Amino acid sequence: MISILMIGFVAFLAASMPIAATLGLSSVIALHYQDTPLLILAQSAFEALDSFSLMAIPFFVLAGNLMQSGGIAQRLVNLANAIVGWVRGGLGSVVVLSTMFFSTMSGSSSATTAAIGSTLIPAMERKGYPRNFAAAITASSGELGVIIPPSIPMIVYALSANVSVASLFLAGIFPGILIGLSLMLVIWVRARLVGFDAVQEITLGQWLANVVRASGDAALAVMMPVIILGGIYGGLFTTTEAAVVAALYAMFIGLFVYRELKWSELLDVFGRSAVTSAIILVIVAFAAIFAYILTMNQVPHKLGHFLTQASDSPIFFLLLVNVALFIVGMLMETLAAIIILAPILAPAAIHFGIDPIHFGTIMIVNLAVGMVTPPVGINLFVVCQVANVRLEQLMKPLLIFLGVLIIDILIVSYVPALSTWMF
Repeated sequence: MISILMIGFVAFLAASMPIAATLGLSSVIALHYQDTPLLILAQSAFEALDSFSLMAIPFFVLAGNLMQSGGIAQRLVNLANAIVGWVRGGLGSVVVLSTMFFSTMSGSSSATTAAIGSTLIPAMERKGYPRNFAAAITASSGELGVIIPPSIPMIVYALSANVSVASLFLAGIFPGILIGLSLMLVIWVRARLVGFDAVQEITLGQWLANVVRASGDAALAVMMPVIILGGIYGGLFTTTEAAVVAALYAMFIGLFVYRELKWSELLDVFGRSAVTSAIILVIVAFAAIFAYILTMNQVPHKLGHFLTQASDSPIFFLLLVNVALFIVGMLMETLAAIIILAPILAPAAIHFGIDPIHFGTIMIVNLAVGMVTPPVGINLFVVCQVANVRLEQLMKPLLIFLGVLIIDILIVSYVPALSTWMF
C-alpha cells in the first residue's frame, strides 16, 4: 500500500499537478488498492479541519490582504526606508526590514512577497539594482513571513506536534531577526562591490527627524503586531481570536483612518482571501489523509525507530534532519510537509533531548527556505510574476542568498538558545 502511495505521489508530482491533487489522488489510489472504504477520506479531511486553532488561517490571510489594500503596508515600507534607506544598499535592506514588519501581521510568505515586491522591485530597479537581483532579494526575504510570528505554518506545526502555538511564535522571533540581518549584510556587501544604490549622506539629526516623522505616520500600523502578540501572550485572547482582531483592526484603519481602503474594494479583498484560504485548507485536508495512511501502516513509528537507531548523537540527528528537510522543501508544499513529517520527526527529536519548540523552529526555518528553492518554491513564482523575470534568470543571484540561509539554518539548529531563551 505504501509503495502504491509513494509511486502515485511521485508520478503526480512529476506531472506538475497541484500539491493538493497530488496528495488526494495518490491517497485515493492507495486506499482503493487496499479495498479500504473511501468514506475514510471524508472522515480524515473533516477531522483535520475541525479545529478552532486552524480558523486563524483565513483571518490572518484576510488581515494581510486588508493591510496591502488599506495603506498599512506602504507606511511600513516608509518607516523601513527612514531607518535603513540612508546606507549603500539601503533600498534592498528596506525590502528585508519591510518584510520583517509585514511578517508580524500577515502570517503568509507569499502574501508578504507579493505586497512588498510589487512596491519595491520597480523602485530598486530605478536605483540601479539588476532586476534579477532585486527579485532575488524579495523572494529570499519573503520567507520571513512564516518565521516571524504570527505564522500560518507554525499554527499547523503546533497542531500536528501538539505543542503551544504561543510558545512557537515566541521561538520564531530571534531566528527571524538573525535571517533578516544576514540578508541585509549580503545586500550591503554586494552593493559596495558592484557599486549600485548610491545614497546621499545625512546627519544624525536628519536621520532621527526622518525616523520620527515616519514612525508617527506608521504608528497605527506598528500598533497592530503589538495588539496581536501582546494580546496572545497577555492572555487576552487565543491565536484564532488574535487573527480576528487583526483583520478587524486592519479593516478599521484602512477604511476610517487612512481611508485608502474603499468600500467597493472589500468584495475583491474578501474574495481573494477566501480563495487563498481555501487553497491552504484543501492542502491541509488532503495532507491529513496522506498522513493517516502513513500512520495506519506504521511508517512514522518505523522511521522514528530508524532515526533513533541510526545514531546516538543529537548533532548528527539534526544534520540528517536538516538535509532531509531541505530536500523535502524543494519538492513539497510547506503545510503538507509539516502535517506529514511533524508527527514522525518531533518524537524522534524528543528522544534525543531536543526541545520540541526548538525543533519546530528548525523545521519551519528549513521549509521556509524551501519556498525559495525550485521546483516548487512558491516565492519564486510570485516574484517572477511581480518582477516579470524568468525563473532561470533568478537562479544566479539567488544562490548567494541560499548559501547564507543554509548557514542561518545551521546556527538556528545548533544554538537552541535563539529559540528557547524566552521560555
